[in-house]
Amino acid sequence: MARMKVKKRARRFAARKSPIHGRGVFALAHIAKKTRIVEYKGELISDAEADRRYSKMHAHSPHTMLFSVDGGLVIDATRRGNSARWINHSCAPNCEIEEEGSRVFIDARREIRPGEELTYDYNLQIGERHTKAAKREHACFCRARRCRGTMLGEEE
Repeated sequence: MARMKVKKRARRFAARKSPIHGRGVFALAHIAKKTRIVEYKGELISDAEADRRYSKMHAHSPHTMLFSVDGGLVIDATRRGNSARWINHSCAPNCEIEEEGSRVFIDARREIRPGEELTYDYNLQIGERHTKAAKREHACFCRARRCRGTMLGEEE
């Protein structure tokens, strides 16, 4: 009886404790520039549902696992999410986001060495002015040479 061999793909990354914040995702092997690393997974919900679930709970917390996508939809990685939810912010990221409709992918911006933490710029938008207080509430801990001190992006 012939058996088909299934080639196992070596894991390219793993989540563990991060020096940036909480948990992080780290490369286990070399990752080439422009490589699609992982899809940001979770339950797809409306903006209104995200507000209902989390607005009070996260009113003064920058720690959420929500990703806004096209069409007033949000990926809620607290439900059916994967390890992409643990990728931390950096002002000098080695990854970038590629949105394809209601799907989000994390791709390598540059070569990534084994042991290096995967990061992308969260570019957070909070729907209000980016005051000093708002910037403090969304403080960045990336320690990059040109850290802007906040995870907030340019005001829209």
